[in-house]
Amino acid sequence: MTVAPLHDGIGRRILEFLSFVLALAHTASAFSTPIIRARRNNKSNTRSALTARHAAAAPSNHQGGSLPPLPDIRAAVIVPGFLTGKDEFLPLAASLNDMGIPAAVVPMPNWHWLPCLGGRSMRPMLERIDFTVRHLAGVAGNLGDFDRTAAEGLGRSLEGGAPGMGEVGTEDEGLRRRQTTLTTTTATDPQLLIPNFSYSPIDCYQDFRNNPGGVLEVGGSAEVDEYPRWDPRGSFPVPPEPAGRVALIGHSAGGWICRAYLSGREYGGKSYDGKRYVHSLITLGSPHGNAPGPAFKGVEWVNGEVMDSSSGVRALAVAGRGYKGDSCGELTQNAYRFCCPVGSDGSQYDGDGVTPVESALAMKDYVPHADTMILDDVGHFCWSDVFGGEAFAPDLTKLHREGRPWYGDSAVIEKWAGWL
Repeated sequence: MTVAPLHDGIGRRILEFLSFVLALAHTASAFSTPIIRARRNNKSNTRSALTARHAAAAPSNHQGGSLPPLPDIRAAVIVPGFLTGKDEFLPLAASLNDMGIPAAVVPMPNWHWLPCLGGRSMRPMLERIDFTVRHLAGVAGNLGDFDRTAAEGLGRSLEGGAPGMGEVGTEDEGLRRRQTTLTTTTATDPQLLIPNFSYSPIDCYQDFRNNPGGVLEVGGSAEVDEYPRWDPRGSFPVPPEPAGRVALIGHSAGGWICRAYLSGREYGGKSYDGKRYVHSLITLGSPHGNAPGPAFKGVEWVNGEVMDSSSGVRALAVAGRGYKGDSCGELTQNAYRFCCPVGSDGSQYDGDGVTPVESALAMKDYVPHADTMILDDVGHFCWSDVFGGEAFAPDLTKLHREGRPWYGDSAVIEKWAGWL
């Protein structure tokens, strides 16, 4: 028997690390999207009450039976775009809450995207979307009585009857946290209805090693239908039984990933069939059109089926325009080239500075009943409000600083959120 020398194992680890760096460099050069952290929004927000459309429905059947029809609740889960996280979208959630639409962001920092670099499987993101949707759907019955529930809970808290809140580490702690927030501060922050989950840098590294697909063809192929069965790491508290269906709002890449979540087909060995818990989908500047390269293998997979009105899910594709590919900087032209067919340098397209109009509205080709909306002079992101915007997107940052809005500005939100 031949024993492999020790340095072979060390070399393999070095190769994996270099592959990690290569995937990061490939993604950054192709799409030029920064890893950024939003500045804290210290503005105090007052959330509005919301009435559910119907009474609470019967619970689901976790043993594999069909889910009984659930009432539609005018509440929403926000899915951040590629290499962004919860912090960047909390102001958007706060604005929706002020409009009377309780909203929560998928509770993840931007580094959770690392295992997906280079066009890898989006299973890690789908797990987080499923976790957040099912938790919000599980408390949907309480959202219609938001103010009264919180006022009563606040009174009990002042009397010393409410337990303190701690960091979630187990399912029992997560349940206690959910019960606490339902009786104290839910009226001011629906985000507190979503428990934390456990995911470490070691989990992230292991996921990067094993997550299939991408330019490295981990698992043997870049094709979604050829991905081996693999389960991402992380400890997610079990959600309560669903009490209603909520809306999904996906920004940028988060939009097409939401479509994968709604599908009943197996993605990497798991079918999420999220339409059981979702009544509406809004995508904001999301690339829905097929394009070359491993990063679009997931989009191509989603576009392999047609989701019609029988799905029970309404859909709206929102595009911004006014940022021409030949006049808004290198990032914009490269991003348009990335999202468009072979042979285009991106210069002739118009869009929001990252996603061209044609790609953002292409969902209509695969979701025929979807509505579309084009917003003039609306940009992709709040570049001047985030750390690193100036370095990664100087032209777009300058335009945003000069007053040009993005999808998450209050006046713009009113245009697309009214569709809900």
